[in-house]
Amino acid sequence: MFNVNYRAYGFLLSSSFPIAALNPLPRNSAGAEIEIRIGETPLWATRALAHPAVILPTGRSRGLPNGQFSLAERGPDYFELKYGDETRFIVDRAGRQVWGEPGRGLTDEDALVYLLGPVMGFVLRRRNCFALHASAVSVGNAAIAIVGPAGSGKSTTAAALALRGWPVLCEDVCRIEASELGFRAYPGYPRVCLWPDSVGFLYPSSDALPLIVNGWEKRYLPLDGMNAKFADAFVPLAGIYLLGARNNSVSGIDVQPMTPREAALELVQNTYMNWLIDRDQRAAEFDAIAKLVLAAPSFRVTPSSDPAHLGAMAAQIEAHALASGSHERLQAGPETASYDV
Repeated sequence: MFNVNYRAYGFLLSSSFPIAALNPLPRNSAGAEIEIRIGETPLWATRALAHPAVILPTGRSRGLPNGQFSLAERGPDYFELKYGDETRFIVDRAGRQVWGEPGRGLTDEDALVYLLGPVMGFVLRRRNCFALHASAVSVGNAAIAIVGPAGSGKSTTAAALALRGWPVLCEDVCRIEASELGFRAYPGYPRVCLWPDSVGFLYPSSDALPLIVNGWEKRYLPLDGMNAKFADAFVPLAGIYLLGARNNSVSGIDVQPMTPREAALELVQNTYMNWLIDRDQRAAEFDAIAKLVLAAPSFRVTPSSDPAHLGAMAAQIEAHALASGSHERLQAGPETASYDV
């Protein structure tokens, strides 16, 4: 069986099935940290499925083809993530092995819709990685994280900034890690996924971008260097923008600084899959957030409820980020990375 290697969220992936949303690495790439199998069931997954499913409490997953989602333990060593269209994934407890199969009437490509977002978000949790429910864009040689709950406009804002020329690191799932210079954000995958109404805010037509898969209405902005770029290496994190409720009375956005305490209280609610962690992991996450809000300034953003102001909003965030003192410090000596494969 021929495997293809990719990199996502800072990890080297080895996949038995082509992942169209990722850029393949050279064939001699070695040392994969996460093995992915789609379709045919490997022996380890067969053993996992032999155990009865013990359902764990979860919420709904907005932004997916079917909002229904369940998480179950399969014996002591595996988890099953199952969606309303019967697509399911098995992930080992260490977050090193992932197997998925599409639901009835669906294709292997359909199963990949879930892989790079919620499934990889779950894998990051299993590997004790800190991740925000956020998009991240590289503005002026440093990253800004755009944080907010599902439907708040994170991806649309990231896409608008991408169309202004700034490389996007990730959308929806933002892995953040402490470094010598503070914190850094890792690249996810070279796409920004958008609902048709968001596409219509950015383009003359809501069908101007390609579909992620046939049969589902969501589309994607390719970060292929043509109209928008992908930041394919980690970038130091310079600021955090927390999206608030839209307001009819503002044109563009209102940006106000937040105290570290205010920011920490909101970030606790906006870490990815925060319902999943145990007491020790939650304590470690609180510690990471406390350090993060001291290292990177946070700002509350009140956007206009009128989508006509989306372009102005992106311009204001851009100007605010470039004017930030933290960006000026990072521009003097930005942290960069190149991956050895």
